[in-house]
Amino acid sequence: MGMIMSQVKFTYMLMNFAVNALLSVGVFAEDQHQAIHHSAPHHLSLLIGGTDLVDGDHSAVTLGLDYEYRVSEFLGLGFVVEQAFGDINSTTLLTVADLHLWHGLIAQVGPGVEFVDGNSHAALRLGMLYEFEFESGFTLSPQLHYDFSHEDALVFGIALGRAF
Repeated sequence: MGMIMSQVKFTYMLMNFAVNALLSVGVFAEDQHQAIHHSAPHHLSLLIGGTDLVDGDHSAVTLGLDYEYRVSEFLGLGFVVEQAFGDINSTTLLTVADLHLWHGLIAQVGPGVEFVDGNSHAALRLGMLYEFEFESGFTLSPQLHYDFSHEDALVFGIALGRAF
């Protein structure tokens, strides 16, 4: 029971950090999102967050890498690699489409595969993120995703990235 409580506290602290970062960064974000992506169509980001199984009491710290190639103002194509540590201990690989809906609001969708305990399972991600982009090309984006797989999961966190 103590381990579950410590994971709940960690999840709460991480979400609190993400919300505070979202509120404070929004004041300083530059409104040059489209201009930077036209001159720098590649984007690479690192995610730190958490994964919570929807039908269970398991949660884990999650680290991830996300690459996007911006095809147009609306569409980006790329991949996501995430590792959940601890109770879940899984690796997820996804090919994704990033749909740039409005300013920094992005919907992410894509199929993939999840590896757990030596077994592979089909996965599908539906998610949302808001990307604050700075004039330097750096980005900060709070994210929330729902992964459909053998055990559905919520993946949340904050990513630090760079357009190039």
